[in-house]
Amino acid sequence: MSKKMISNLLLLLTALIWGSAFVAQKAGAVLEPLTYSAVRTLISAVALVPVVLVLRRARKPEEAPAPEAAAAYRRNTIVGGIVVGVVYSVASGLQQFGIFFDTDAGKAGFITALYIVIVPILGIFIGKKTRLLVWVCVVLGAIGFYLLTMAGKGGGFTLEKGDFFVLLCSVAFSVHILTIDHYSPKADGVALSCIQFFVAGTIFLIGMLLFEKPVLSEILACWFPIIYAGVLSGAVAYTLQIVAQKNADPAQASLILSLESVFAALSGALLMHERMTGIELAGCAVIFAAVILAQLPCKEERLSAK
Repeated sequence: MSKKMISNLLLLLTALIWGSAFVAQKAGAVLEPLTYSAVRTLISAVALVPVVLVLRRARKPEEAPAPEAAAAYRRNTIVGGIVVGVVYSVASGLQQFGIFFDTDAGKAGFITALYIVIVPILGIFIGKKTRLLVWVCVVLGAIGFYLLTMAGKGGGFTLEKGDFFVLLCSVAFSVHILTIDHYSPKADGVALSCIQFFVAGTIFLIGMLLFEKPVLSEILACWFPIIYAGVLSGAVAYTLQIVAQKNADPAQASLILSLESVFAALSGALLMHERMTGIELAGCAVIFAAVILAQLPCKEERLSAK
């Protein structure tokens, strides 16, 4: 398989993990948002430390870059981890605040999914070229998410307090995708992810101590969703995202990652015996179609493959 295909499969796995972890994040909303975010994010960071060490030991001497290149690689990993960590703390924090303020799940899914539209728009300002076909897929993706999370619920659209936080979260996650796209090709992806979580976890921890009153017994009572979200949704999935985006187009990456909501709906149907309406199933079909269309090679790629 090509590097692009492998990257897309890793992004698909990332979306699957995020979608299946939705129940864990919802369960964590019994805690105050900064408290939950601090604990789960620091768990993600700690879980990645042994992975970084093992990969470093497994690296062969002949694979080591030249001293100057190694210094630049290390610098990009550290700086990238800090920058991505700050952006992640904003995006993840806003999302948890939105869930904490009881945003309707359907609206939250649709609003968060707006990053599939925002990423290519922001990409224009940093010189990213996006094919017309991808723009068509962006529109299809937005329609699909509406069918899945809004029309399928039979509700109208009103922007509540929690909805506003999730809307800001969507913008922040768009910046997060583009920031990873900038740093991941020239940094150690796993180490960058680990630094990201330590930086974000520290920010959340400071906020928790300043603005909230964490109760240890409540945190321990919520141990399973915290561990699940921290290890799988955090350490595993976000690391897969960073590694995969080394060879992925950011607009296409955002479309694949947006399947998170589809997998969340499917997980609810399979694990919680929730029934999906015909409109919701149609939304799933439209989103999958958008993702598949976005992967079709352009004319130049078809010619180079001959």
